[in-house]
Amino acid sequence: MKRIFIAGCGYIGRRVARLARDTGYETTCLVRSAEHGEALEEAGFGTTAVSLDDPAGIRLPEIAGGVVLYSVPPPGGGLFDTRARNFCAALALSAPPAKIVYLGATSVYSETRGGVVTEDSPTIPVSAMGKRRLDAEAAFREFGAAHGTAVVILRISGIYGPGRLPLMQISQGQPLLKEEESGPSNRIHADDLAQVCLAAVEKGEAGAIFNVSDGNPASMTRYFNAAADALGLPRQPQVNMEEARRTMSPLMFSYVSESRVVDNSRMLERLGVRLRYPTMFQGLPASVEAA
Repeated sequence: MKRIFIAGCGYIGRRVARLARDTGYETTCLVRSAEHGEALEEAGFGTTAVSLDDPAGIRLPEIAGGVVLYSVPPPGGGLFDTRARNFCAALALSAPPAKIVYLGATSVYSETRGGVVTEDSPTIPVSAMGKRRLDAEAAFREFGAAHGTAVVILRISGIYGPGRLPLMQISQGQPLLKEEESGPSNRIHADDLAQVCLAAVEKGEAGAIFNVSDGNPASMTRYFNAAADALGLPRQPQVNMEEARRTMSPLMFSYVSESRVVDNSRMLERLGVRLRYPTMFQGLPASVEAA
């Protein structure tokens, strides 16, 4: 039987776990704690509880010759993804997997002013999170080169779906950047991302990098307005860039002030994925109905 080990079995990992099992994989999930694994065990998945912040305490199940899907987010500070590096060090203690698929982010790209990025675009990230994501890519590439493991990298846009809509920001009336000042941003529905992950497991070749988005960019302002409409809530007020700098959190301001258009053509062509929700105007109503 084909075997897959999902490190970080949260919002997306659970979706991939279900798809993988339905496709015939023996599926094991790495979770932060036994409590996080209870629902997965009840659903019939094998689980292993481990903290990747404690390198001395990492004990991984046997995954030799199988596939690892790594979706653990980086830690909250610094410029390095210590969790990814701790995980690779633990993997190196036994026979290696055949393939690793790393769920990264488009924040690794240098472009922040609305230009188009392909998988070959420069990666000199501005944000600390982007630097941590790029470090994780390097860690997995280094592991692959040293141990003969195929490594596939997914650079993923913003994720939305059932239970993953900006309900709090909309309900609180947090300000948005004016539409005319808001550049393009990119996103992917959670269910589409899950099928992309499984396609990368099955079809992704060693060294491949794939941008993951629905291919229909729209500004953050337009996305929040569309989400409010889908939820039946009032739209948020809008402010100019200078007001946004003063009133928004640093994280939210970075989202609205940096923009790019993510080219997803390689994902569609090489992985053969047919998106269920190629635009947010299809994905948002479905997300509300399924919530």
